Amino acid sequence: MRDLFSFARHVGAVFVVGALVAAGCSRSESPTSPGAAHTASLHPWTHPDELRAALSGNVNTLNPLLATTEFEAQVFSLIMYPLVATRPDGTNVGILAAVVPSLENGGVARDGRTITYHLRRDVVWQDGAPFTSHDVAFSWRAVMNPRTAVATRHGYDAISSIDTPDRWTVIVHLKRPFAPFVQTFFAHSDVQYAIVPEHILAKYPDLNNVPFNSMPIGTGPYRLVKWARGDRFELVANDRYFLGRPKIRHVTIHIVPDENTIVTQMQSHELDWFIEATPRVYRQIKAIDGVDARLVAFNGYDAIQFNTQAAPFDDARVRRAIGLAIDKPALVRDVTYGVETPATEDLPSFMWASDPHAGTATRDLPAAKALLDAAGWHARPDGSRERGGKPLVLQLAFRTDSLTDRNRGVVIASMLHDAGVDVELKGYTTALLYGPYAGGGIMSTGHYDAALTTWYAGADPDDSTQLLCDQFPPAGLNWSRYCNPSVDAAEAVALSHYDRRTRSRAYATVQRALAADAPYVYLWWPRQIEPVNSDLKNFAPNGIIEDWNAYAWTY
Repeated sequence: MRDLFSFARHVGAVFVVGALVAAGCSRSESPTSPGAAHTASLHPWTHPDELRAALSGNVNTLNPLLATTEFEAQVFSLIMYPLVATRPDGTNVGILAAVVPSLENGGVARDGRTITYHLRRDVVWQDGAPFTSHDVAFSWRAVMNPRTAVATRHGYDAISSIDTPDRWTVIVHLKRPFAPFVQTFFAHSDVQYAIVPEHILAKYPDLNNVPFNSMPIGTGPYRLVKWARGDRFELVANDRYFLGRPKIRHVTIHIVPDENTIVTQMQSHELDWFIEATPRVYRQIKAIDGVDARLVAFNGYDAIQFNTQAAPFDDARVRRAIGLAIDKPALVRDVTYGVETPATEDLPSFMWASDPHAGTATRDLPAAKALLDAAGWHARPDGSRERGGKPLVLQLAFRTDSLTDRNRGVVIASMLHDAGVDVELKGYTTALLYGPYAGGGIMSTGHYDAALTTWYAGADPDDSTQLLCDQFPPAGLNWSRYCNPSVDAAEAVALSHYDRRTRSRAYATVQRALAADAPYVYLWWPRQIEPVNSDLKNFAPNGIIEDWNAYAWTY
């Protein structure tokens, strides 16, 4: 079969067979039975029926159509499913879709404008209602509903109509070819929308404030039973899950804003998983007995993101000067302990669309000073800079619940001081800094000069949601308010052509424009740091979302 079952060969799991065997056997075990022997082989702190995890950031919503942070995705992806997921090797796999549409199997038409999905027929919602093609069509309409405060409609707005000729077939008609469509439409992209239930949500005029946002009903392996806001999420195995009830029966995700506290709890084995640890604590985590600290490369970046409409950072010379004043290799060494890779532009060097000639990771302090001189920011006797009697000050927003952000902010401030740029660090919680436009998010509403940001993208190099002129919030995720017609033109080519050679040339144009305009200073290309109990089996992060295959986890 070419669906979700086929992933087993990649992670060594034969979950379905195990579930069927377990269903037909007695639960009692003798002291010498294989089950008892297995339990005895586990560490004493491991609870076979329970996974205890911690997030360092808070959560605003569990509606996947409204979520704006990776923390939110980590929780709702246990409950809600997309059509298509991505394996750790970067290939696609069907989840709610029985087959991944492609040109080869005819799911993607030769003109690139018709995409056909065949759905699994054995899926029900967690309340017992059947999952059908109507849920997919409704979810698209919900994204496109102008009254619902989704973060972006990018890719979804390329659809002219959706046909549902039967309960298990979805035919999507596009206005124009859209190359990353299969990896964007309810898939593991930079915006991880999941399918939502029509029978629960169709009665509402919009989804902004509905009970579902706090207690969602999904098709995934776990069902939410309690959200103690600011404290924890309690989930139980979904008895109706289409691959059989997961082996781990209970999942608790704690909200612990202080990473040092999470490290302590990992050391005492009160936790089995530190979700997305930062480089600041990697060495401590790696030294803990009974903990595996996984490093997973992915398409993403850590950067200084400018509000390009906030003076004086509306001047590309000032933004480029700030980038050239930063010693990225030293920053990676001192802040991430060498875990990450110094970045040039947004696409990591392992991506097929990355241009190795665009941008630089090298510090050039004389060039930075010359750019500031050219922009009219002249050096005072003490080395600081002013123009018209006004000092050059950068207010740099950062996440107070990230030790890495706190540390790198201080290091960056010191480096920029060498160029005469004063830095004022301004802290916000992750939930507020990355919050949605309707909720007063700092970046989405433009109430910042620059911010330390981390971006998780999808398996496709599509970066247009952050860069297109028509993606300014609330219509999209271009929080930097960057607009360059030549970038828009190159993105249009990259999005409308399916062959990699054409797309690579277009992305090279984009990356070189980013180097010249510097709406971002790309600091490093990160890796996911996932410390887990070494007894946990089949944990296989894909570089986009860690719990995509949570149904197969076991001890």
